[in-house]
Amino acid sequence: MSDTHLTLDLLHDDLTTLAGRQGVFVTLGEVLLRDMPADNERLERTRQVWVALAGTEFNLAVMLSRLGVPCTFVTRAPANPYGWLLRNVAREQGLNVDHFVWAGPAEPMGRLLYELGRTPRPGVAWYQRMYSAASRLGPGMVDWPAALKETRLLHAAGISFGLSAHSGYERNYVLECFQEALAARPAGCRVGLDFNYRSTLWSPEQCKATLTPLVAGHVDILVTTVEDLTRFYGLRCEALGADGRLSDGALQGLLQQAIADFQLQIVAVTLRYADSYEAHRWESAALDAAGHFARSRAVRPMVLWDRLGGGDAWTAGFYYGLLTEPDPARALQKGILVGDAATRLKQTLMFDLPIVSRQDVQALLEADEAGGATRTVR
Repeated sequence: MSDTHLTLDLLHDDLTTLAGRQGVFVTLGEVLLRDMPADNERLERTRQVWVALAGTEFNLAVMLSRLGVPCTFVTRAPANPYGWLLRNVAREQGLNVDHFVWAGPAEPMGRLLYELGRTPRPGVAWYQRMYSAASRLGPGMVDWPAALKETRLLHAAGISFGLSAHSGYERNYVLECFQEALAARPAGCRVGLDFNYRSTLWSPEQCKATLTPLVAGHVDILVTTVEDLTRFYGLRCEALGADGRLSDGALQGLLQQAIADFQLQIVAVTLRYADSYEAHRWESAALDAAGHFARSRAVRPMVLWDRLGGGDAWTAGFYYGLLTEPDPARALQKGILVGDAATRLKQTLMFDLPIVSRQDVQALLEADEAGGATRTVR
């Protein structure tokens, strides 16, 4: 890092340049209904379920909104009670929903059936996303010039582009819709993509064929993992060290390859070390095209309650750094610090939505700086 002693005060960040805008950050994607046993039974035995909302782009927008960044979320949802639930929660979390596309009331929302794991039994997730209303969010449905009028960052995730293959469509509706957004974005609006591969949606070959032209031709900021960079694109990375971690040099070399191959402005990776189902350690790293490199100051432990949505909270924190810090080197460092704190907090919470405040993030940053946990009394 160029400045390993960067100290943050999120509570006094000047967000006046972002205030009053409808969508400094804009993203589109599917929101799922998440069903989880409420009676501690297995999925096949449960007779009571908690119904919650889930979805990578939605989770991200909620976290970024809670950090103070104006966000617009675009999706296609059925005009029925579940669609209204989504709209209402989005509004509750401060998201602009002016560009929701409403489908007929009989169209389904995607579902995620989720059974929480405990060591040694892993969590189990079942997708029911075929033919969902959001999978048919297509061209001509969104007024993108209006939606993107003040946007500084347009984001998408590989998951939503996989819905077409998952449903067996002959065309990729969500991709076509996103291509319209790319054509309409204003000057200075960067494009971010979370690679976010899901084998339950499509094959590696289908994913690579769709995402590679997008990454190489349009994406400025790529968020991914070491595993996906090496598995999908054959990028080289030296073996782990004795402590089980990659060296700074190895990470920088890997990220430099990605920037060179895809002409990216920034590439970031998250690294999760699972010691058990409940106990994980976390770190992250990022590099920009100018050679600025940032990495977590330490590998931080966390005791999980629910890991779903953890990566989305990290990406939101990382984007927060990029959107609120003008200096490129400090922006990467700030993004790493806020992202790491946001994800560690989120993964101690049940369900996908990151109900985390700026105060929560600031308190954890201060605790990390002090070298221990703090007790908060309000």
